[in-house]
Amino acid sequence: MIDVVLPCLNEAQTLPWVLERMPVGYRPIVVDNGSTDGSARIAESYGATVVRERRRGFGSACHAGLLAATAEVVCFMDPDASLDPRQLPRVADPVLAREYDLVLGRRRLRAPARPTSAESGGFASAAGSAGSAGSAKHVWPAHARLGNALVAWQLRRTSGTPVRDLGPMRACRRRALLMLGLADRRFGYPLEMVLRASTAGWRIMERDVDYLPRTNRAKVTGTVRGTLRTIADLRAVLAADQV
Repeated sequence: MIDVVLPCLNEAQTLPWVLERMPVGYRPIVVDNGSTDGSARIAESYGATVVRERRRGFGSACHAGLLAATAEVVCFMDPDASLDPRQLPRVADPVLAREYDLVLGRRRLRAPARPTSAESGGFASAAGSAGSAGSAKHVWPAHARLGNALVAWQLRRTSGTPVRDLGPMRACRRRALLMLGLADRRFGYPLEMVLRASTAGWRIMERDVDYLPRTNRAKVTGTVRGTLRTIADLRAVLAADQV
């Protein structure tokens, strides 16, 4: 069994699609971080383990899920349907085989592969309306791509870590990750994970995963202001690592 941590804030629309596509042998742990749209109830109805984390913050939700996990290998991914859970083995398999210690999903823009309306409770129709040319801006806005590329470049320059995308789909061993003692509880959590893993001598690699058009704008990197706030958190983590 592999545990999959899904940090969640108001993802009622996309959770059914994500949970229905969870591979056999992968246990979803949905960490509700203050949703007001019934996300936790929906997750429970699909058989997911639900953890409620009152402290707001992406890192808080991720870490709460990590603490709730029991499997030897743990994955992380966003539950917003921009990533396909059926591709989780791409990042988990090299960790299971002990070939690598941390595997990150490098996002590649792809056309959506959505279920039918009957399978998704109407999500497909929403995705279809977003599947036009205008939907690409919702999956990965230019300012978010630029910010991600700059942070990845700085990470390569300062630590030599071969990473070009700090993507949200990733896999590693649970106990080893706990031993890293990650402290950031905001948007710097994913970067701190890579930095501390690199310092600890972990074998790190990337594998391509499809990045699909969203049905709505990203809550954080969907706006320039949100992207700048995220970059500020990431730069704070980088600065602390160099002290």
